[in-house]
Amino acid sequence: MPIVLYPGRIITIDNAKDVDKAIKALTNESIVGIDTETRPSFRKGVQYNVSLLQLSTTDTCFLIRLCRTGLPDSLVSFLENKNIIKVGVSLHDDYQALARRRRFKAGGFFDLQKCVSDYGIEEMSLQKIYAIIFGEKISKSQQLTNWEADVLTDKQKLYAATDAWACLKIYKELELNKTR
Repeated sequence: MPIVLYPGRIITIDNAKDVDKAIKALTNESIVGIDTETRPSFRKGVQYNVSLLQLSTTDTCFLIRLCRTGLPDSLVSFLENKNIIKVGVSLHDDYQALARRRRFKAGGFFDLQKCVSDYGIEEMSLQKIYAIIFGEKISKSQQLTNWEADVLTDKQKLYAATDAWACLKIYKELELNKTR
């Protein structure tokens, strides 16, 4: 299968002021793709906080480096906003990881795993769901890289943006199929 890559603009954010700007832009959206990345641990008993939050529209993906910004008030308000659908896969895990950084009440979270079976899809991973629907592969080669590195590589950024965008794209396709 051909590999799919996020085609839009990627904006990396590493300070609270820029988080506020990103959230302001995202408040005009009704649906946003969401995903997180955490620095992998290769030692038993060692677990890191979530490092990166990806929020994607069709044409722009914000990569918020939580390891530098934490969860500012504007981001917490966004995550609690029930009027903006935040669509992803395994959102319960993402929510728990984010809540370890700062408590909040998730609003508008929509987990694709809870609906894909309605479309005859039994697979639950993002990569497999995407492949079934679009016949393209999402590469996972960057998944176990250091998400807290001083500088994220272009490959890391593209991987992270693709995951959040793919969730949004799947959601829109399934909604479109509902109306057919």
